[in-house]
Amino acid sequence: MNFNAIYALLLREAKIFFREKERIISILISPLLFLFVMGKGMASGTSPVPGYTYQQFIFPGILAMVILFTSITYGLYIIWDKRLDFLKEVLAAPISRATLFIGKSLGGMLGAIIETLLLLLIGALFIIPLSAVKIALCLAISFPVAYMITNIGLTIGAKMKSMEGFGLVMSFLTWPLFFFSGALFDLAAAEPYIRAVSLLDPVTYAVDIMRIIMLGKGAFPAWADLAAIAVFCLVTTLLGVTAFGRLQQEK
Repeated sequence: MNFNAIYALLLREAKIFFREKERIISILISPLLFLFVMGKGMASGTSPVPGYTYQQFIFPGILAMVILFTSITYGLYIIWDKRLDFLKEVLAAPISRATLFIGKSLGGMLGAIIETLLLLLIGALFIIPLSAVKIALCLAISFPVAYMITNIGLTIGAKMKSMEGFGLVMSFLTWPLFFFSGALFDLAAAEPYIRAVSLLDPVTYAVDIMRIIMLGKGAFPAWADLAAIAVFCLVTTLLGVTAFGRLQQEK
């Protein structure tokens, strides 16, 4: 593992992200609509967690939504790098495919972490009182969650040849991941088939652990959420490194 190469790739992705400042605002629009339109519109509904409003109940799920949409979209940049031939130059460098993948993944995480922090601050001010400790814990959880979702996006991007094709796959994948995660409803009261599918959804465990941190209640024990996230991080890393290993043959 070449840490200098990882740092260089991370620095490049950070510069790209901060040059596209409109991305920061545009990505937050959908989550804010869910929170302040849907959340307020269903304010009369009963929250599954006593003592909290429905808007407060869905806030952890919307936070996971930001990580999901920001991280998985990063796979587009692999396709863009292919078109610019930047990826060919990197593949020709004396670094392993694992180094390349980790560097790109860490760079992709950056945007998701920044978006998560912004939404956490908005939520703490306007939706649910959050102590500095809870904000720090949610931000800490967002790192491995953003990592595993970025890995999924990069793996898909490595296999796709067009941005249009990636967009179709992303739309097909992201909304089921979001809706089956229990972000908008209580999994304990859901239909059995929904609960069964949710167990295979990595976003489910991200929503649940953040709900435990913020509301003190989740569908699973905290240790089970953390263990599931760790397993998904490992599996997506192996899949991503394998996919990047084949890029050398396809360049």
